[in-house]
Amino acid sequence: MHRQRDFLLSVILAAAAASPALGQMVAPAVGPSNSATQGDAAIPDFSGVWSHPYFPGFEPPASGPGPVLNRSRLPDGVANFQQMIGDYTNPILKPQAAEVVKKHAEMELNGVATPTPSSQCWPSGLPYIFFQVGMLMLQQPEKITILYLQDHEIRHVRMNQRHPEHVTPSWYGDSVGHYEGNTLLIDTVGIKTGPFAMIDMYGTPYTKALHVVERYRLLDYEAAKEGLERNAKENYRLAPDDNYRGKHFQLEFTVEDVGVFTVPWSATVTYRHRPAGWPENVCAENTLFYPEKDAAVPRADKPDF
Repeated sequence: MHRQRDFLLSVILAAAAASPALGQMVAPAVGPSNSATQGDAAIPDFSGVWSHPYFPGFEPPASGPGPVLNRSRLPDGVANFQQMIGDYTNPILKPQAAEVVKKHAEMELNGVATPTPSSQCWPSGLPYIFFQVGMLMLQQPEKITILYLQDHEIRHVRMNQRHPEHVTPSWYGDSVGHYEGNTLLIDTVGIKTGPFAMIDMYGTPYTKALHVVERYRLLDYEAAKEGLERNAKENYRLAPDDNYRGKHFQLEFTVEDVGVFTVPWSATVTYRHRPAGWPENVCAENTLFYPEKDAAVPRADKPDF
């Protein structure tokens, strides 16, 4: 099943991101640092490689509405990475959305591989992309660039600007950001819909009304521990715990879509700083992935040049 392939790939990526032998820590980006100021407050320095070696990714919130989770569990209670059975009874889902998640769940229960952006070499979109085990943030005064490890997917965030009146949809949407004290806030709209467009690995759909707000902040280990504990109860760890107690980097995001969800909901992703290099990783167009059927990788009708 392609889930096994995704899992093995994730293991390799996690090991690569965690291996000091691959290189030294990425140097801080040119741009804002702790010595720079925004008003009276220092701008936090988020530069460098950050790792989240868990699968499938989202951490449920401490309280309030949260994301669709996996009904299939391993003996220790965490999500079963080999069978993505989305909880279609989650009250955040409107009836039509619940039916989509239920259909994906039934396919998985029947042993039919359900395609996802990551298995089809398709752009991930938001917030699906947050499942990735590695990310690199580059800060500059006028923009922030976020690079994700698998297939080197990239996002661009314009700082201290507004969304245009008419947004042209794109896979990562129109993202604008600003600092609120020690927190980086990113607001994204205009996320493109299309083939394999989904919120998570359970097939949760979205519409053109999708609105994602991200809040990033640095935490010491004691402050990050609560999120790490929520994460460990839900997600499968891809690398052994080496008792890291250094700086952590937490993303808290909120999702709204009146066409799919009954209420806004939130989740977190808690990263750790990794003293490692940035290996190349490109999604392979594996046409033999499905028996007697090509994988639905992106194709062009005509050459670009």
